[in-house]
Amino acid sequence: MRRLTRIRTLLACVGTALLTATLPAAAHAATGPAGEARATTSTAAASSPSPHVVDACGPVGPGRARCFAQVRTDVHAGKGVRGKAARAVTGTATPLPPGYGPADLASAYNLPSTGGTGQTIAIIDAGDDPTAEADLAVYRATYGLPACTTANGCFRKVNQRGATSPLPPDEGWGIEIALDLDMASAACPNCDLLLVEGDQPNLAALGTAVNTAVALGATEVSNSYGATEQNGIQNYAADYSHPGVAIVASSGDNGYLTPNFPAVLDSVVAVGGTTLTPASNARGWTETAWQAAGSSCSAWIDKPAWQQDPNCPGRMVADVAAVADPRTGPAVYDTEYGGWLIVGGTSASSPYIAGVIALAGNPGMFPNASYLYSHATSLNDVTEGSNFMLIDCGGDYQCNAVTGYDGPTGNGTPNGLGAF
Repeated sequence: MRRLTRIRTLLACVGTALLTATLPAAAHAATGPAGEARATTSTAAASSPSPHVVDACGPVGPGRARCFAQVRTDVHAGKGVRGKAARAVTGTATPLPPGYGPADLASAYNLPSTGGTGQTIAIIDAGDDPTAEADLAVYRATYGLPACTTANGCFRKVNQRGATSPLPPDEGWGIEIALDLDMASAACPNCDLLLVEGDQPNLAALGTAVNTAVALGATEVSNSYGATEQNGIQNYAADYSHPGVAIVASSGDNGYLTPNFPAVLDSVVAVGGTTLTPASNARGWTETAWQAAGSSCSAWIDKPAWQQDPNCPGRMVADVAAVADPRTGPAVYDTEYGGWLIVGGTSASSPYIAGVIALAGNPGMFPNASYLYSHATSLNDVTEGSNFMLIDCGGDYQCNAVTGYDGPTGNGTPNGLGAF
């Protein structure tokens, strides 16, 4: 297994492959946060016979982190408020945007419509998104979620020092910020949101932003970015260890390769990714491992006592998962990209899981991911799919979804709040 780790390290500079697939059209009836019934069509799974996907942030140099947002380039619905809010204004039935909305995700993961009061989800990103609050308002109004604004105290945006002005320059992470805020909102509509923007996408700035978020009262912190594991990452480990606060991180979008920091830390809940599609089964949905979801065996971080998988002597990623495949991804609103989009990557699953933890209201149970392992039977076990885009682990659980624990999806995906 150490040989495979070295091979993955050599390939770590290879970028995420463009994904193409043909998926059937699918419609799913869901219940919104306010209880209204709505029928939504998942254009994420149906829009194009060959959906194309691009990395939002692109490659980065040594010592810098890249965001894991992946944007569908073949789906675009333009600007404006749609759905419930638009119907209230125009009196007409305005179609919802393409992609999964909060009601779809709540249905897929069996989540309640209430909870999260008093919880603050921090979103850590790099560079300023000047339209973050306005874009969030469009998303929440479209899906009938309660307003979350600076004026009502629900939304705050600060830089890595905790100041509201001046904010750091734009580092091109705007779509990542929009995705993070929308997914946290989708999971926990009643939670407060704290956006902390690092000056630069390097480990020092992002680690400082995490510490600032905790100092400002965050109860959950989502990190939808990563840097390739290497010697020296231990210097930043303390930034991601805050007992009483749940620290969540994306596993990455390069499949079975070298682990990503900070997800590889044993103080972090590492979130993998799935492909989520409507189905005619009892659950109403099926999930398989997303082919690009990051999974890996650490060469630098020891295996924690609560992790018992047999073939990795170090820390194994991931711990839990949620939808990440941009072909079946969530709707996101971002002005810079022209309005409504479908965006995926494990950048989608990390803030969603942070929102689920907030919805349950037990962040103190997550000084690490051990609680998920002791409550794995309360998760949806994902047993199909694989993520060996560049390296095949020979049928092993490290790159194949299997019964019980596996690398791409961890212990599974949310099935209510029992595991949280």
